[in-house]
Amino acid sequence: MDAPPFPAITSVLFACTFNAVRSPMAEGLLKRHLGRRLYVDSAGVRDGETDPFMVAVMAELGINLGRHRTKCFDELEDSSFDLVISLSPEAHHRAVEMVRTMACDVEYWQTFDPTILEGSREARLDGYRQVRDRLAERIRCRFPADGSPIPRPPGSAPWPA
Repeated sequence: MDAPPFPAITSVLFACTFNAVRSPMAEGLLKRHLGRRLYVDSAGVRDGETDPFMVAVMAELGINLGRHRTKCFDELEDSSFDLVISLSPEAHHRAVEMVRTMACDVEYWQTFDPTILEGSREARLDGYRQVRDRLAERIRCRFPADGSPIPRPPGSAPWPA
């Protein structure tokens, strides 16, 4: 059997503006979905503070992000990812800039920022739940849980041998 033209994905970085809501949600959801099959991390373009509404809606699924500490791209311990998934326009620009000299793919998943919502606590939590659930659906569709290799995005260039 011939080897695939390029290796499957083994490490993923989720990126958003502050690493306070969307990217930690996605990180927690993917870790829960695939366990240790992948190395998963998250970062923001700028420093932020962990959002308590994010922590609350993730706890509803049994995912504890109460200890999440935000970090920006410059604070990443490892910058050699196979795939960066950006969740905000600003993060997408930063991700494209970061991977110019790397064998790394970038995907943009336009994701609503629930921090702009106003209203009652319950109305705001509902907005966060919608973001969480949409991210969970995208993750289930993009990352097979059956143990098969995680494909690179269509149009990816093969890595050099």
